[in-house]
Amino acid sequence: MSHLRVATFNLLHGQPLDPGGRPLPLPRDPAAPLAEAIAALDADVLALQEVDRYQERSGLVDQAAVAAKAIGAADWRFAAALHGRPAPVAGWIHDPEVPELRLYGPDEVDSGSGTPSYGTALITRLPVHQWRARRFRPAPFGLPLRVAGRRGLTPVPDEPRAAVAAVLEADSGPFTVVAAHLSFVPGWNMGQLAGIRRWIADLPAPYLLLGDFNLVGAVPRTVLGGAALVDAGLPGRARRAGYPRRSVRIRARGAAPLPRRPSLHGWRDLARTPTYPAHRPSVQFDHVLAVGVPRSAVSGISTPVLGVSDHRPLLLEVEL
Repeated sequence: MSHLRVATFNLLHGQPLDPGGRPLPLPRDPAAPLAEAIAALDADVLALQEVDRYQERSGLVDQAAVAAKAIGAADWRFAAALHGRPAPVAGWIHDPEVPELRLYGPDEVDSGSGTPSYGTALITRLPVHQWRARRFRPAPFGLPLRVAGRRGLTPVPDEPRAAVAAVLEADSGPFTVVAAHLSFVPGWNMGQLAGIRRWIADLPAPYLLLGDFNLVGAVPRTVLGGAALVDAGLPGRARRAGYPRRSVRIRARGAAPLPRRPSLHGWRDLARTPTYPAHRPSVQFDHVLAVGVPRSAVSGISTPVLGVSDHRPLLLEVEL
């Protein structure tokens, strides 16, 4: 059995916040707050959402690379859900010259490919058999939301989202991990979650699904446990949102074909604790869901205060 530290963390692009949840300016070394926060997690498997790569607002830092270095992880992937820069108030100004989905890893660090991008990352200290990534289209409408540093509600359009999956090797054999960030639009995010279930059905169990799903309580587990019913009940456009517009798969050199799994069932949430907002958590948007991992395998659950982001990380100690 492997004793693993598994975590998911919505970074809010590494934004430092004071104890009251108000944004702080970046220090002279813009990567320092993020590196310190990630090092404190000391995770073997780490899912990150709202990750910047070469964005001015976060000091032109490759945040996935910074996080990997902070925990001594040799392998990682960052899936760019979009290439472009934040719009002045909300939303994004997209770069039409760059493909909608691109997967970056250790080989692209300091490679000169510095197009600003934003997405989801999966970082691990464990051996990797295979990587896989996909992008979700945004919902055709947004919602008024609370934005850090602004009073009241701000109309926010939905944005593309990304998921990264990896088949990792533990002492007990291979297992599958997914890092995901889902839409904040109700129904649209449920379709995306059901789509992930189908997307990884050919990968080996056990399964760990980590991320900010913008869904609370038992809703994510319910969606995954009855995905066929959810698919049938969603409107057509939301149902299609569960399918990838484009998908990328990478198998490690020399890796043998992995066994196929016909279906996923019996999902459970391994931690039930509020994670948002970071200064006074009252709801849980960040989840660790599993198939083939009983709750008895979890020996510790924490949501440490790290001084970065409006979410707290969700950190579990798990026996696999």
